[in-house]
Amino acid sequence: MGTLESMATPRDTPSRPDALTLEVVELIGAVVARYHEEYEEAAAGHALTGAQARLLSLLSLEPLPMRKLAQRLKCEPSNVTGIVDRLESRGLAERRPDPADRRVKLAAATDEGRRVARGLQESLRFARAPLAGLSEPERVALRDALRRMLSPG
Repeated sequence: MGTLESMATPRDTPSRPDALTLEVVELIGAVVARYHEEYEEAAAGHALTGAQARLLSLLSLEPLPMRKLAQRLKCEPSNVTGIVDRLESRGLAERRPDPADRRVKLAAATDEGRRVARGLQESLRFARAPLAGLSEPERVALRDALRRMLSPG
């Protein structure tokens, strides 16, 4: 245990966020909304839904079991099954046995699926111009701040 001074109590924390915090939260929300909007447009340019594009992007990195895909996409496994079915029918994904456990099926991007995923990433215009306007130290500071915000604990 620490001393009373070192232990935070609810009244030590501000009950209302300050104006700067509110502005930062609002700006983060605007960035997220703009990213999703442009991601959906880029996906549509490849005749994919946003969910199909996100799943294909994950599979282009490594084959994954359906359960893990559902966790990463924060959706039900049955939704993932339908998305993989649609990608498979277009030749962008395939199911294969997991070499570590042949009872488990992995979803994997095909060569064509990886090509489409690369094209999707390249067609995302999001933040390229604004980020290009920042110096390298500014981009590093932004990256580091975002990493800290996303790190657990």
